[in-house]
Amino acid sequence: MIIYYILAVVAGLFGGFLITSTLLRKAVEKKSERILRESEEKAEMIKKDKILQAKEKFLQLKAEHEKILQEKNNLIQKGESRLKQKETLFSQKLEEMQRKQKEVGTMKANLTTQLELVSKKQQEIEKAAKKQIEQLEAISGISASEAKAQLIESLKDEARNEAMAHIKDIVDEAKLTANREAKKIVIETIQRTAVEQSVENTVSVFNIDNDEIKGRIIGREGRNIRALEALTGVEIIIDDSPDAIILSGFDPVRREIARLSLHKLVSDGRIHPARIEEVVGKTKKQIEQEIIETGKRTCIDLGIHGIHHELIRMVGRMKFRSSYGQNLLQHSKEVANMCATMASELGLNPKLAKRAGLLHDIGKVPDNEPELPHALLGMKLAEKFKEKAEVSNAIGAHHDEVEMESLIAPIVQVCDAISGARPGARREVVEAYIQRLNHLEELALSYPGVVKTYAIQAGRELRVIVGADKVSDNEANQIAYDLSRKIQDEMTYPGQIKITVIRETRAVSYAK
Repeated sequence: MIIYYILAVVAGLFGGFLITSTLLRKAVEKKSERILRESEEKAEMIKKDKILQAKEKFLQLKAEHEKILQEKNNLIQKGESRLKQKETLFSQKLEEMQRKQKEVGTMKANLTTQLELVSKKQQEIEKAAKKQIEQLEAISGISASEAKAQLIESLKDEARNEAMAHIKDIVDEAKLTANREAKKIVIETIQRTAVEQSVENTVSVFNIDNDEIKGRIIGREGRNIRALEALTGVEIIIDDSPDAIILSGFDPVRREIARLSLHKLVSDGRIHPARIEEVVGKTKKQIEQEIIETGKRTCIDLGIHGIHHELIRMVGRMKFRSSYGQNLLQHSKEVANMCATMASELGLNPKLAKRAGLLHDIGKVPDNEPELPHALLGMKLAEKFKEKAEVSNAIGAHHDEVEMESLIAPIVQVCDAISGARPGARREVVEAYIQRLNHLEELALSYPGVVKTYAIQAGRELRVIVGADKVSDNEANQIAYDLSRKIQDEMTYPGQIKITVIRETRAVSYAK
């Protein structure tokens, strides 16, 4: 009984399992079919979207391609139309040229015919003239050539007399008006040119805040002041003048280097020989840069362009040079402006005259001092740096060293004289003094082994710095003695001149 019961339960469970699994399988199949159907619908939709996008892209590319083709077709059509126009023009010109050639041929034939007629008529006229001359010769009793010679002579005498009378009238009138016109031009030129006079001195004053700085400038046992004087070539006078130090030297460049160096040293506070040497070296470079800037600024102010950079540098150096005590740059600018004004009044080229006026004294500021007058040296420098022949000649001729070849040359000479003749513009004594000091330094430089020379104390002392590797102590003594004898023989000077030969040895090494 129990077995039947168990079998019935197992059969019921098995039947339930079969029914349940069948139901589950059908549910899964339905769900799978639904998911598959939805996936197919989504795939179909994506496919349609991609096809639509591809079609839109294709249409867009097609439109762009058609647009490019249309533009190219338009360009081709324009080119073809231009080509057709050119062909039409060429055909018209060709027809015009052929027509003109036919006209020229016709004119040539007509001209040939006319020339033949003219030739026949000329022959007939020559025969008639010859016959008439023969009749005149028979009547007068002289030949035609003799009559012609007599007529020419009479006409020459008459023309000569009339010309002499006319020339005399012109000369008389010129004598009456030339002096007045010349004075008028010169006065107008001077009135229109306003350049202040600047007379150079041989000393510069360096102001200080208190006397304590004097002691620091002098240094222990005077080593600082000795280093300054040796490096700059300027005599530094520290006396009882309150709050002032005097820098004495004939060369304005050296004085300016010494003044700027002192200013930097006092401002910085570090004053010792090594620092002095460094500052003086930097100041020399600064002055050189200032010289170039001054030259450029001067040329720009005067409206002069295209000057070689070396000539610009020489123009800048004029700022630190003097001509008989007159500042050379101010003098050259004044001469340039006067030359331009005078050239304009005379109907000449004012730019060329201004250029020659500015450069007329460049021979006074070369890097070296050759044995040539400054006018000839300036002319050679102008020729070297490709200045025009009129400018070079005006520079060389402004002191009559060479012959004047253009009208610019006398203008430069006259304006140079006018600028120098102004009251207070120049001092002849200063120029002679500077020439004497220059000659002193050049004498010392002529000895082998001499590196630098400085004339100080108004020419009463000459300091000669020699190279320690080239000159021994005995040779230094010999140079001092020989130089003193040479100065006595070749120069004239008041009082006596002290020659100091300085020879120092330096050992330099670097800790790394």
